[in-house]
Amino acid sequence: MNTAQPTRLFDIVAYQLAQHPLPDMLAAREDGVWRQWSTAEVAQTVNQLTAGLIKRGIGAGDGSIEGRDKIALISRNRPEWLLTDLAVQQSGAVLVPVYPTIHVSELQFILHHAQVKMIFVNDDDLLQKVVSIQAELPQLQHIISFDKLEGVQHWTELLTEVDDKMQQEIDARKGAIQPTDLATIIYTSGTTGTPKGVMLSHHNIISNVRSCFPLFQDIGIKGDRALSFLPLNHAFEKTATYLYIYTGVSIYYAESTATLLADLQDVKPVIFTTVPRLLEKVYEGILAKGAALKGVKKGLFNWAIAVGKKYEINQPVSPLYKMQLALANKLIFSKWRNALGGRVRAIITGAAACQVKLLKIFSAAGITIMEGYGLTEASPVISGNRYHPQGRMFGTVGPLLQGVEGKIAPDGEILIRGENVMMGYYQRPDLTEEVIKDGWLHTGDIGHFIEGKFLKITDRKKEIFKTSGGKYVAPQPVENKMVESRYIEQIMLVGAGEKFVSALIVPSFTAIKEWFETGQKPYPGNEAAIENDEAKALIRSAIDHYNRLFSPTEQVKKFELLPQEWTIESGELTPTLKLKRKAILEKNAALIEKMYR
Repeated sequence: MNTAQPTRLFDIVAYQLAQHPLPDMLAAREDGVWRQWSTAEVAQTVNQLTAGLIKRGIGAGDGSIEGRDKIALISRNRPEWLLTDLAVQQSGAVLVPVYPTIHVSELQFILHHAQVKMIFVNDDDLLQKVVSIQAELPQLQHIISFDKLEGVQHWTELLTEVDDKMQQEIDARKGAIQPTDLATIIYTSGTTGTPKGVMLSHHNIISNVRSCFPLFQDIGIKGDRALSFLPLNHAFEKTATYLYIYTGVSIYYAESTATLLADLQDVKPVIFTTVPRLLEKVYEGILAKGAALKGVKKGLFNWAIAVGKKYEINQPVSPLYKMQLALANKLIFSKWRNALGGRVRAIITGAAACQVKLLKIFSAAGITIMEGYGLTEASPVISGNRYHPQGRMFGTVGPLLQGVEGKIAPDGEILIRGENVMMGYYQRPDLTEEVIKDGWLHTGDIGHFIEGKFLKITDRKKEIFKTSGGKYVAPQPVENKMVESRYIEQIMLVGAGEKFVSALIVPSFTAIKEWFETGQKPYPGNEAAIENDEAKALIRSAIDHYNRLFSPTEQVKKFELLPQEWTIESGELTPTLKLKRKAILEKNAALIEKMYR
């Protein structure tokens, strides 16, 4: 059996089959019961699905980027997602993964721009999105569903018996695919405008998998389980998936973020990937439970939190602190670990800055959070904090990966180069030339190296604005610090061209409600709460507390409170939970005007 190192993405399945086949390579709930797919079953099903695609005329065409058929996939995380991804690759076609939460106008743009020939949908809701724009997509020939839906072809109907002749055809297709060939087009989430199609080759992603492998190897997770719930169409989770397969880790798919705690209890994973916002939600839930405690139990909880906030790495620790930490772990933090399934060794987080407070507290609780950095254009991982303390530094995104070069431009922008850098933007050579210059990818992020090793991100280049006084303001460091307040859920700084910085703030209504009730006052509701003078004073106090950490130019002078949380569905957040600043500015133009006029 072939045990050669994989050079194309679909080779990774054969590699696992040869090196460490698993009885549960993939698993997901079906009718409340975990259905497991062995490595051998996955390999067989992928071949059958490949045969079905070939019989329907799907393939590489003339082998060029334009000639390859584009197959879209819009679904929640489930085994069928990966099976389809691998089968599309083997057929010679190109996968175009799409966020299930995407707005229909963006979906239409992507399907039209990529000239998608076939689309796989998760369920009826997503089917209706596609049907509503189908008339505008004459190139779309096939709609396939993962759920069984009336009048729509089910994905199992594509499964075709693979006889010798078909196997020869599949082998020929696979043999013609080069590592440098296009594997996928991943459209960016469009924080600043129209989505761009990032073209990644097999080699781009494979090189990133190999660069990340030592980080996973250090954790010691081979033969164990991971839980997957971040959208698979995002480059971060997609590459993590291939890394799990390469490492020999079983992948269990959560039904949704709503079932996450139950899934963690069932699966008992040793690792999962997430974004900081979800970690913040977990922590807020823990704090809420702590606030409901009484007497001695509440005192112990608050004491343990205080111990956790003092946690440091790579620094001398006093015998007293060691004793306090051991006691906090026994009495309080052990319950946190049990809530996450009891076996989590590491959590990988990215996409946005993670609060240092959370990094410290979770580390104190025996849960290592490995914060990393990347972007889709880099396949996506550029740097990452290691599992061992010597390779970790709070407040940074860790050292660069092996095989990734980096430098800081004179204006502070982070530049990188390596085999992980994209082929370019699909049908946009002009935009490609803007970001890749002399072989260096211009990330758009501002940062610097600490100790010549640990990369620290300070802001997005495009998000930095200038006040009327000519002073530049980087909003992210201020925002990241302000949300450490339990009373501030979300915040966005404004003030471009103005005399001072202001902020739009979504309060933490859970904490505000608790504050009202602690003072034995009836909670008036969100709309009334943001008009309440005492609630405003509470937020003002939190802002003043953190303002002192920043220069006068960066300090928040005025603010307006909003009654509704920013969400993906309402159009203020990207699917990776980043602020869509332009959309927020447009929606709240009147409020912003009020703060300055």
